Amino acid sequence: MAGLTLREVAKSYGDTDVITNLDLDIQDGEFVVFVGPSGCGKSTLLRMIAGLEEITGGTIAIGNKVVNDIAPAKRGVAMVFQTYALYPHMTVYKNMAFGLKQAKTPADEIDRRVKAAAETLEITPLLERTPRALSGGQRQRVAIGRAIVREPEVFLFDEPLSNLDAALRVQTRIEIARLHKRLGTTMIYVTHDQVEAMTLADKIIVLRDGNIEQVGSPIELYEKPQNMFVAQFIGSPKMNFFKAEELNDKGQSYLKGEADIIGIRPEHLKLAGKTDALITATPDLIENLGEIALVHCKTASSMEFIAKTTDLSAFPVGKEVKLTANTSVLNFFNSTSQQAV
Repeated sequence: MAGLTLREVAKSYGDTDVITNLDLDIQDGEFVVFVGPSGCGKSTLLRMIAGLEEITGGTIAIGNKVVNDIAPAKRGVAMVFQTYALYPHMTVYKNMAFGLKQAKTPADEIDRRVKAAAETLEITPLLERTPRALSGGQRQRVAIGRAIVREPEVFLFDEPLSNLDAALRVQTRIEIARLHKRLGTTMIYVTHDQVEAMTLADKIIVLRDGNIEQVGSPIELYEKPQNMFVAQFIGSPKMNFFKAEELNDKGQSYLKGEADIIGIRPEHLKLAGKTDALITATPDLIENLGEIALVHCKTASSMEFIAKTTDLSAFPVGKEVKLTANTSVLNFFNSTSQQAV
């Protein structure tokens, strides 16, 4: 097992900068998730760590060894891709053993590793099947097993669940979390799905335009985002932003110093008493999701926001409501710098 160190890592395609002088430390055994919008550079960064993309500048070290000029197969990493890329004519056993066989690993060692990985992933009964006889979730487990048998120092996952349906994504996500707990190996995971990020990660790296916006635990990013981008990227539905003029007292009771925007998550909005109302609005649409409902509201100036509730009776459509939130969960931002205050 090993950690990773990235120093001033950059990637350019001609005049286009994709990754810009990025510094990052990943500790041995951590589960780190890269998140960000499409085109932010998260998959490119993963491929640079794997050696599948050449870096334009900087250094990448795995453990204490700089790997800039080391071939992908010798970096001690194993990558699981979005597509399973299994050989259709080979059995599960042969698919998992193929890389080891190419590396001229002894037959008894191949057998030991394949059977151990199959047991870990609970696919032992599938070893003699071909990929066409497997479900999507089973195929992804085989692809993960193919990585495990290499006994890498670092696992790299590039959106491995995006081709699965919703139920299989949940199931496979849980299996990956349990796998990390059992193996204790450093894992780096790329996803655009923040639920995967929040539930899997020890540490989340939020990327935008090739730069790191914030690094922290899932709860740190949720409770204390450092800027408005992170605040709206983490959390579903996204955080609501209220300008001073949208607040009942023009924000004088809350906004201090350089702060001119209050951020409130939909789940933190609640009905106000007679004297503590922060926002006055009118519900105009309700999305009933069963255990909770998303209430779409408008202020008098037609600003739209969302409240999340379990009590639909408190939000009559077309009737004015007064809302507030506990001060401990409010976030404050400056609209010019976009930074938290």
